[in-house]
Amino acid sequence: MSNNFETGLTKNSANYTPLSPITFLTRTAFVHPQRTSVIHGKRRWTWAETFERCCKLASALSKRGVGKGDTVSILALNIPAIFEAHFGVLMTGAVLNTINVRLESETLANIFEHAETKVLLTDREFSPLIKKTLAKVKRNILVIDIDDPETESGEYIGELEYEDFLTEGNPDFEAFLPEDDWQAVSLNYTSGTTGIPKGVVYHSRGAYLLSTGNVLAWEMPHRPIYLWTLPMFHCNGWCFPWTITMLAGTHVCLRKVTAKNIYDSIAEHHVTHLCGAPIVMNMIGSAPKEEQRDLPHRVEMMTAAAPPPPTVIARMEEAGFNVTHVYGLTEVYGPSVVCEWQEDWAGKDKLTQAQLKGRQGVRYHVLEGLTVADPDTIEPVPADGETIGEVLMKGNIVMKGYFKNPEETEKAFAGGWFHSGDLGVLHPDGYVELKDRSKDIIISGGENISSVEIENVLYQHKDIAEAAVVARPDNKWGETPCAFVVLKSAASINEKDVIDFCRTKLSGFKIPKTIVFSELPKTSTGKIRKSALREQAKKL
Repeated sequence: MSNNFETGLTKNSANYTPLSPITFLTRTAFVHPQRTSVIHGKRRWTWAETFERCCKLASALSKRGVGKGDTVSILALNIPAIFEAHFGVLMTGAVLNTINVRLESETLANIFEHAETKVLLTDREFSPLIKKTLAKVKRNILVIDIDDPETESGEYIGELEYEDFLTEGNPDFEAFLPEDDWQAVSLNYTSGTTGIPKGVVYHSRGAYLLSTGNVLAWEMPHRPIYLWTLPMFHCNGWCFPWTITMLAGTHVCLRKVTAKNIYDSIAEHHVTHLCGAPIVMNMIGSAPKEEQRDLPHRVEMMTAAAPPPPTVIARMEEAGFNVTHVYGLTEVYGPSVVCEWQEDWAGKDKLTQAQLKGRQGVRYHVLEGLTVADPDTIEPVPADGETIGEVLMKGNIVMKGYFKNPEETEKAFAGGWFHSGDLGVLHPDGYVELKDRSKDIIISGGENISSVEIENVLYQHKDIAEAAVVARPDNKWGETPCAFVVLKSAASINEKDVIDFCRTKLSGFKIPKTIVFSELPKTSTGKIRKSALREQAKKL
């Protein structure tokens, strides 16, 4: 049967353009050239100036032979250069590789080799690390130093400094737009909490859509003032470099994330939005009174990573923050699931509201599929809030795949869905709630125990600042829960106190058999390195 809607109707340059986040910058610079684009310390830029700087970066890179398919890596804290790279690198057709600043030299060297890095932009603070790393790398890399005025540490190790490099560029450079929005634009290596990082490849379409999805899921207004507490190297800052630019907002850079700096920035710049892991929320909510400031208005905060304990959410709400809980992974461009507020929740008590907000929620508007299912049969679990399955996703904001790793890519996409590796339940209202990573579930005497459930109880103790629970080998039960606990300053409780507290809120088999008081090892994005804690637990 012929399709009359296809006859004589062809895709052409007038009716089809591949989606690209580059167009967010070109529009904002045209419509709002004099609005403040970036704030860093005492410096300010307008959108016209930022657009020019991004064009110069693209032009300078192009003159050095950077083009489609090349990789430009950057190691930097949240400073203007890493923001500008989110546009300048893409304008050349190259792929942007933002790198976790907490990685050691061996892993960095492996990334530079695996990513085939052609140019490296490096924050001067990390010069000793980069110098050590480059000694292990065989390939020839053009190194550009970023001399950020907000730091004085680090020597110059590159061919030239970032600002000098920009002077080589043409401010009228014509951006390279993708011929196909399946084109790779970003390469992000997973945080490595579970082993060797894998290179996750983002395409232009996904970057554009997730940036737009952030606006819809967070109900964002035009011209927000966004504080960079979330690392821009993590999932490209959950695509917020592109989101805030699309909305003609203002990027407030924050080199050092402390409670005082956060409160000061909110008060001084009238920040409206910020993102961060639960560890950042805990930092804000537990800040000493002398570091806190009166907020000029209610501040919107988006949080993800480990499921935030309801008590932490409640504390943030009391401090003047409205918390939106999202969930995602590097493989889905950052957040792709949101705990969307329901009007009938308003009549519930604050703790119940916090518990509801602590769930991961429903799919983003730009994610086509979300389910909790048996990972082998892909059969959805019943929506009873109890039956555990794996969280699966599909759609346009799922990665292209793992770079140079077809085996892991095929495994991740088994059955036509992306396998998150996270275990969760589906509630009767359709909201997803995580229970654990598949490797973090504790199996004690044949019973499955959620480490997250125990952690949420521990966070309710008035003297506990942080907690993480892992499995400890046990001759009788196979495994038993082992809790690693960080106390609040001036607190003095012992193992028995913690166990007795858990006994009032948990079934007997779920109560931790071991309590360890120590600092928690973390990645730079605030994720607790449970793999390291499991190794510690084995030695106890």
